[in-house]
Amino acid sequence: AWALYSYNADTFWDVQAGVRYDNRPASVAYFVTGVTGLMPFFVETEAHAFVSDEGDVSARLHLECDWLLTQKLIAQPYFEINAFAQEVKELEIGSGLSDTKLGLQLRYEITRKFAPYIAVEYERLYGDTADYAHRRGEDSGDSTIKAGVRLLF
Repeated sequence: AWALYSYNADTFWDVQAGVRYDNRPASVAYFVTGVTGLMPFFVETEAHAFVSDEGDVSARLHLECDWLLTQKLIAQPYFEINAFAQEVKELEIGSGLSDTKLGLQLRYEITRKFAPYIAVEYERLYGDTADYAHRRGEDSGDSTIKAGVRLLF
C-alpha cells in the first residue's frame, strides 16, 4: 500500500513523497520520494527512492507506453527495474540490481473506467537475489500470464 502526496512541478511532471507499506514476505514500512511524468514519445515514467524503517535504501524505475491498436483496444508494453544499496537478508534481496520486469498488457476499454486485460510478463533476478532464489529451488527467470480488470475511480 502506498500513500503519496503529489505536487505538480512542471507541465508533465509531479514530485511525490509519502509512505509505502509491504506485509509480504515481511512487514516493512518505507519513506518514498520520487517523480512521475510523461517523457517524449508519451512514455509514462515513475522513478522512486525508498528508505525502509530499518534504513535500507532502494530505488525503482517503471516505464510504460500505450499503443492504440483501435479506439478501444490498447497494447501497453512496460519495463521495471529495481536496485538496492545494500543486502537485505530478511527479504532475501542482494545489493545492486535485484530484478527487472518486461511485460505487455493488452486491454479492451469498454469505458475509460472499466477495461478487462490480459498481460504477459517476464521477470529476471540478478546477483545475490538470484542466488537466494536458487537456494529456495526457484529459477532466476520466470514468465507469468495475468488476467484482470482495470478500474478507474
